[in-house]
Amino acid sequence: MQLSIIIVNYNVKYFLEQCLQSVLLATKNCTAEIFVVDNNSTDGSKQFLEPLFKEVHFIWLPKNIGFAKANNIALAKTSGDYILFLNPDTIVAEDSFEKTIAFLQNNAAIGALGVKMIDGSGQFLKESKRAFPSPSISLFKILGLANLFPKSKLFAKYHMGHLSVNENNEVDVLAGAFMLVPKVVLNVVGSFDEAFFMYGEDVDLSYRIQKAGYKNYYFAKTTILHFKGESTKKGSLNYVRLFYKAMNLFVHKHYKSGNAAVFTFLINIGIWFRAALATLTSVFKVDKKTFIKDKDNFIISDEGNYTKVVEILSVHNESVMDRVNIFNNDKKNTINDISTIQSYLKRDTAVVFCQNHLSVSKIIQLVQQFPVGIVKRFHLANTKSIVSSHSKDGRGDSIGL
Repeated sequence: MQLSIIIVNYNVKYFLEQCLQSVLLATKNCTAEIFVVDNNSTDGSKQFLEPLFKEVHFIWLPKNIGFAKANNIALAKTSGDYILFLNPDTIVAEDSFEKTIAFLQNNAAIGALGVKMIDGSGQFLKESKRAFPSPSISLFKILGLANLFPKSKLFAKYHMGHLSVNENNEVDVLAGAFMLVPKVVLNVVGSFDEAFFMYGEDVDLSYRIQKAGYKNYYFAKTTILHFKGESTKKGSLNYVRLFYKAMNLFVHKHYKSGNAAVFTFLINIGIWFRAALATLTSVFKVDKKTFIKDKDNFIISDEGNYTKVVEILSVHNESVMDRVNIFNNDKKNTINDISTIQSYLKRDTAVVFCQNHLSVSKIIQLVQQFPVGIVKRFHLANTKSIVSSHSKDGRGDSIGL
């Protein structure tokens, strides 16, 4: 077995449906096994997903035991040479696994690999490459210097802003949303620390991998979609509490007492600052939903998928403007007159990208070319749902049959 893929699910059945469909496409040229560990979802995930994916090994837990423990349960059952920890709110490209595994095979010193990630609007996600937290990095972040100097090696070190997003580079921290690790490395350093419930597990594992003498690498030659904020809304009070609790745990585990005390002080400042910001945001900002009734939808699709998408949209009282044709006989997956369709798009318009004759890789490329204000939605062939995420800080949206 070449690859074992582990996905932890919690109440995101439609996102997971799209994720699993993309994973099946990406594993056609490698031997792979897929494990889904469900943390006691209440959205009907079991009834919806099990009949659709007979080839997936589902593990249904009676309670939510957290991200680390759930991953470790599946890890004990794996037989692959490489282990991929993957979030359920991702869509991978057809070449993601082949390219990343080949890169690891040719670089024995690499202990873990992450990839270029973009959000549902097509924007690069900075957490694709990060540095380990430190007092100075935290201070620059709290003071806003990281945002003022986004490419500074000093001030923007947390997200390694000085490194090109389009080039492979050694980094410190990889995101648990897509973390590919050789099994032999996990045998040496261990897996996720179960003291972490949510957040921080990837930072801790990245740290231990580096301490063991391996390199963590950001791989820019394949791109995936990551619909941020599905389980816990980023910026909410609950997110602030969980995230900074995890950072405190990491600091006290790995840093010397003196540095830990300074860092803890800065973390507490950050907690109060972010908590105040989250409170003000919740009072003055209305959380806009991506899916709005009677929104105009352009569907980029072949005829077969178009029928399915219209069916899903109709159930949810969505209107359809037009379909953009795909040249069925064009192996390059070119589509008819994208520049023209862009001229009709407004901020209240949605575009549904459908995978079939149009590849996931091509969709990911197109998403980055469309205007930021346009709502992008996604539907993979043979699925019963449409997913979307208009902001990296807000919850994604999904509808299905």
